[in-house]
Amino acid sequence: MALALTRYIGQDAMIVEGLLTEVAKIAPNTVIFAVRRSGLVLRHGSRHRAELDRAARECAALSEICGVLEMLCEAHRERIAARDEYRRALEHLSAFELLIYASVHAFERLDRHGALEEFVSQLNDSDVQATWDAIGYLLNWKLGSVSPDSLRLTDAQIGHSIAEHLRPILFDPSSSSATRTRENLRAFANLLDAERELDDFTRRSADAFSYDDSIRFERRGALLEIVEVDPAQRKAWRDDGRKLECLHVYWLNRAIDSYVEKVAADPSIWHIGRPENFEPNRVAWLRAIQAQLRLREAFGVADTIAVDSGEHVDLFRALLALNLMSAFYYLEFVVAYSRHRASSRDSASALGRLAFEGIQTGLQNRLPLSWSDRDEKVRNITGWTVTRFEPKGNARMASSILRLWSFDLSEASDRLKRGEPALMPHLIERPILRFGATLVTLPWMLGVENNVSAAINNLRRIGARRADARDETQRIEANLARLFESRGFKVLVNWTPPENGDAGEVDVIASLDSHLFILEVKSTYLRRTQREAWIHATTSLRTAGRQLARKTQAVLRALEDDEHVRAALGIEEKNSPHCVAGWIVDTCIEHDHQQFNGFLKVSVEELLIALRDDRHLLDMPADLLERPSLRRSDDVLRGVPAGSRLYPAGFTAERFSEVIVTAAVWEAVGISK
Repeated sequence: MALALTRYIGQDAMIVEGLLTEVAKIAPNTVIFAVRRSGLVLRHGSRHRAELDRAARECAALSEICGVLEMLCEAHRERIAARDEYRRALEHLSAFELLIYASVHAFERLDRHGALEEFVSQLNDSDVQATWDAIGYLLNWKLGSVSPDSLRLTDAQIGHSIAEHLRPILFDPSSSSATRTRENLRAFANLLDAERELDDFTRRSADAFSYDDSIRFERRGALLEIVEVDPAQRKAWRDDGRKLECLHVYWLNRAIDSYVEKVAADPSIWHIGRPENFEPNRVAWLRAIQAQLRLREAFGVADTIAVDSGEHVDLFRALLALNLMSAFYYLEFVVAYSRHRASSRDSASALGRLAFEGIQTGLQNRLPLSWSDRDEKVRNITGWTVTRFEPKGNARMASSILRLWSFDLSEASDRLKRGEPALMPHLIERPILRFGATLVTLPWMLGVENNVSAAINNLRRIGARRADARDETQRIEANLARLFESRGFKVLVNWTPPENGDAGEVDVIASLDSHLFILEVKSTYLRRTQREAWIHATTSLRTAGRQLARKTQAVLRALEDDEHVRAALGIEEKNSPHCVAGWIVDTCIEHDHQQFNGFLKVSVEELLIALRDDRHLLDMPADLLERPSLRRSDDVLRGVPAGSRLYPAGFTAERFSEVIVTAAVWEAVGISK
């Protein structure tokens, strides 16, 4: 009822006169829930506002929520007006010119963090991520208004924009042109702050009002105050963020161990590229292994994937190319800028010195943003596709890799102008910006972004409708089945009841020691907001709970009637399972250990760690990549800490069930259920 009412308030095509008033008389809390979840706080002109106001005249609880709603709406309108006012000052800029100012501003931002190490250590901080998001939103604003020709850059267009908007800042600071560009730069900084303020309000106020039941907004005269009403729920959301950080460490340590094994088998791979690049190349290699392991084992991504052109790409080479690009931009732009800044009077002069350094070392582009012809870029990264079988690399593969990581701005602009629904990439998900035949990159972002998260959401969020997506879910199921079998379970994968009815295919059934586990597997992407998490819970996970109820009954009926199923699961008729558990196993971490239709939801990665019994990798030191070098394999091949084993007395189905139900995997990093 609450969800149905949420959908009703969430649309404006139909109004049922008096409906909210009648429901409020019976269940005012249901109306309040629906008002919050409907997104009405950001829909100022909704016809439901008047309907809600009429209902509030007869319900004091609704009257209070209407007051809170109006204060939030007014604050939202003010922020939109401020953002739009600052936009007007930069309407004359093209998308490329906007990125010029964004890039100068981004390097100036390094100064605010002081030392380079401090800046890099805070790159996963929500403040930095929010700034990148805001720049992405401003780029989307431009895409909806600029001319098509400006999104197909030519050398002449680039030269004109650089001469007008960048050269005066870096090389001629006392000219009249520099005065105008400085005004534009200040206008950009003001616009970015206004966009950040609007985005922060949406996430921390509007979304919190709509989706965070751990708090309540209360009016205090002309102010709104947040009152915490459920500390445990708020802690759970923070713990989800900590789990993601720990999982990043887990896969990094898995990658290090895998790399050391490869070095032991073939010591030649210890030295990658030119001697001066050994260390950054080695780190890029490790990062690529880290991403591939996670994509393969947790998300079911194959070693070869199809891009939107239909071409197939070797996943590891695609990941390695992205990480080598990151290593290049980090060293040649971010680190080099930091070195020049230490001896320069301001950021502009440091950027100017960085640009001159590029010219002196081979006419290389070291401006705050980088661009190249697509064919040139293909030639540059073909060397990164070298294998034993293709010693000169593969230009066609390099072209497909670029396509995988590219955001076609012209195509996105056309969709926005036609008003078509469009799922826009975040900048880190597809960090190469395609302006026709010209590819633009942002060194200040690509040099330091989390490429693992970028790869996951590139494939699972932006590429959710790929033809490979269903196969990937089945590979997750097959991988889980192999792990269960390695622990002695008898397993059925993708089993369909003979009299199917409405049960559908059962993803994984595992049996051991009179314990039966029935798994419903869901594969999605890494979510970042409470809104995304709530939608996932009330759609995919809610549906999964209903499906699992039907499938569990179908499995239990089959155990009574079908001797072949019993035999496949190693269950004797006289010894039927006394413990049956249905679990929703999901690739995302949100809503872990909550119940949906009576069934526990747990993440794929928690299940993998529990079956592998390697939770110690969650909190092993992850600073190895920041050390001067990895000289010896015993730096990474460490023993398992005492007390970290999940099954000290040996693996049993009963203990395995206890590990999952109690979330024992996370005890190693101080996260309790």
